Amino acid sequence: MKALIFAAGLGTRLRPLTDTRPKAMVEVAGKPLIAHAIERLVAAGFNEIVVNVHHFGEQIIDFVENYRRQGIDIRISDEREQLLDTGGGIRRAATLFTQDDAPFLIHNVDIFSNLDLAAFYAANDIRSRAATLLVSNRKTSRYLLFHPQEMRLMGWTNVQTGEVKSPYAHLNPDECRALAFAGIHLFAPSLAQHMQAWDARFSIIDFYLAMADKVEIKGVEVENLELIDVGKPETLSQAESFLQKQLLKNPNY
Repeated sequence: MKALIFAAGLGTRLRPLTDTRPKAMVEVAGKPLIAHAIERLVAAGFNEIVVNVHHFGEQIIDFVENYRRQGIDIRISDEREQLLDTGGGIRRAATLFTQDDAPFLIHNVDIFSNLDLAAFYAANDIRSRAATLLVSNRKTSRYLLFHPQEMRLMGWTNVQTGEVKSPYAHLNPDECRALAFAGIHLFAPSLAQHMQAWDARFSIIDFYLAMADKVEIKGVEVENLELIDVGKPETLSQAESFLQKQLLKNPNY
């Protein structure tokens, strides 16, 4: 199984911690975020991992070398010259994986969850579709919009501004299921060919929305999903408590 860890972000919400290090090297429970992500993926059976880097990227490159010495297959998608955003980052990273039709999992480095990663991958093998997005019914200002029965991606909305983005003319958000993106998704390599005409830097959500009426992109809810986004300094202690809670439930977490 293959996975991409998004670790290239600037981490502006975590300043001043990220003034001297990348977000991926900020520690939770005495261990950098990137270590938590790699070890969770390896424990779940992922044996081919790509990490993208930009902000203080050399720190991540040096750190993951320890895992490579242990025989873990970790490859670096280097964006230090230009940050490519999520869409451009996926397009570049996709070229570093073994070239077959098996999907790869994309995992934000600052997401902690109780998701069974191997089960999510196995249950949503997307050779028959383009992408599968993990979503949850949590409160946010920006939601992805899905067909209420088929759970096919239909659009996006900002409930504070009323803005709606969709390839479907006259889409009514009230007729859709509005769910929050959880920062974990599965991507079929065949979808990358549709990225070639896009600029170097672009958002994966914008890309998914542009493709939603052309290919099958679905949202998946997982029962009893617990998730925390370590995006701000005040969430670091919350993340530590979250990890302690998960370890009590499952010592192998």
